[in-house]
Amino acid sequence: MTDHTFYMELALKNAQAMKGQTDPNPLVGAVIVNDNRIVGVGAHLKAGEPHAEVHALRMAGEHAKGGTIYVTLEPCSHHGRTGPCAEAIVAAGLKRVVIATLDPNPVVSGNGVKILEQAGIEVITGVCEEESRQMNEVFNKFITQKTPFITMKSGITLDGKIATHTSDSKWITSEESRKDAHHLRNEHRAIMVGVNTVLKDDPELTTRIPNGRNPIRVLIDSHLKVPLTAKVVVDQQAETWIFTSQNADPDKEAELQSRGIQVFRTDSSEHVNVQQVVEILGERLVSSVLLEGGGTINAAFLEHQLIDKVVLYLAPKLIGGKDAPTFLEGTGFAKMNQAIELSATQIEKIGKDFKLTGYPIYHS
Repeated sequence: MTDHTFYMELALKNAQAMKGQTDPNPLVGAVIVNDNRIVGVGAHLKAGEPHAEVHALRMAGEHAKGGTIYVTLEPCSHHGRTGPCAEAIVAAGLKRVVIATLDPNPVVSGNGVKILEQAGIEVITGVCEEESRQMNEVFNKFITQKTPFITMKSGITLDGKIATHTSDSKWITSEESRKDAHHLRNEHRAIMVGVNTVLKDDPELTTRIPNGRNPIRVLIDSHLKVPLTAKVVVDQQAETWIFTSQNADPDKEAELQSRGIQVFRTDSSEHVNVQQVVEILGERLVSSVLLEGGGTINAAFLEHQLIDKVVLYLAPKLIGGKDAPTFLEGTGFAKMNQAIELSATQIEKIGKDFKLTGYPIYHS
């Protein structure tokens, strides 16, 4: 391992620790080294607050001069809610900047490096580049496409069931898997389910971990069937947004809005237009969505190629039964060569279960 890799991995760890706090901004970490000593470290904590480089420079003080800063993302070059980090690095007198990856933001990309090089600072890029890209997969999509990164998550048996034929689903997965899933909720800006999930389980859709952040609760409900007594309507623990169709009852819509629920009508008459849902969420700066729906809504989003990542908690159980619901329903594909494969798959053991993560490969 080179020194550059060692210090960059430290910067990546600092950034990763802030996961779930910075959206819609990226995760960024910085480490300043001078005379083989770490003199400053920093991470971006929250949108609108100082960037990682600024925190590291403040810690280093005069010791930054002549040193090297390792930063997981290209220093910004524009005036937003904070000043340009590239200019702050120049002013601090650093002699070298090591960058994991360039910023995909069109406003920034390459411009930060240009400011540094024009000031006579040595710039090295590409150290731990893939790790940095992976860490900011949400930001990388959102900043370029203006739509949220959507993760489909489900807890299933080995035969793909999410409940028995009598709708009993507690509990398919282990307690350890359920705790891990709550960390996923904490990392996402919104959580999405279909109305059938609310009708069957009346979930809270909150994050039950210490100091966790509750995501915005997004409900797909074409005909506004959600009960006015549902927890997502009455508990006030998190915002609830409901997407419905043009034919939904206006009186029910007014009643929900009077209780602080935001209702959005998509342009279709019978069923919610899921593509429009994604566009509206992006317009409202929702950078990431955890889809915890049943088989119908999961299939709709997958068939429209809207799923970016799949997380499955596989319990070593078999339920069987043709009427037991699965996590993917709908019509499905007619031929095996149309099946969606997952790339970059990873499997880890959690309690008695296995957590499988992968990225769908869509056919054009």
